[in-house]
Amino acid sequence: MLDHVRFEIPGHPLHVIQRGRLRSACFFGDEDCAEYLLWLGEYAARFACSVHAYVLMGNHVHLLVTPSRAGGVADLMRSLVERHAAYVDATYHRDGALWDDGYQASAVHVGRYLLYCMRYIELNPVRARAVARPGQYRWSSFRANALGQNDSLLTPHARYCALGRDAASRQAAYRTLFQDPASLAVPRLAKARVPTSSS
Repeated sequence: MLDHVRFEIPGHPLHVIQRGRLRSACFFGDEDCAEYLLWLGEYAARFACSVHAYVLMGNHVHLLVTPSRAGGVADLMRSLVERHAAYVDATYHRDGALWDDGYQASAVHVGRYLLYCMRYIELNPVRARAVARPGQYRWSSFRANALGQNDSLLTPHARYCALGRDAASRQAAYRTLFQDPASLAVPRLAKARVPTSSS
């Protein structure tokens, strides 16, 4: 992956990580996750971004996103963080910052790392020991990418589509990527810090 992301390049995917403030919880129930994904889809469409993979953990999220225009991911993340924080504050009668002020972003080399990045994102619940297998976790893109579950939020990347001539063969090829024990290893990712506020 590239060393630093100082600006977005249209058509080039980014691995985005957004963490809770002081690594505190950001999701407190299934409804919170469902609302977050609904808004992710809304803002991805509004700001011309394609979502290829995601996982929602208790205190952070991972997204693999390709912007169609410069600044699309920054607009997406800013709007998403603000709306989700307002929802959590109103629902749970809390006050104070919910998310970190910025998110981390890494440019992803399509040919070498895109599928690896998807796998890394979807294996987060396994590494965290929340589940034994990625298909057991509800709040990730694994069931869509590997098992064919419908997920209107996702736009398959061309690199993923090249895995097979039809959906079933692509899913089967993708599942084989998860059979390597080394897939549990944490990759060395160089990330840039991007503020979510406009200031």
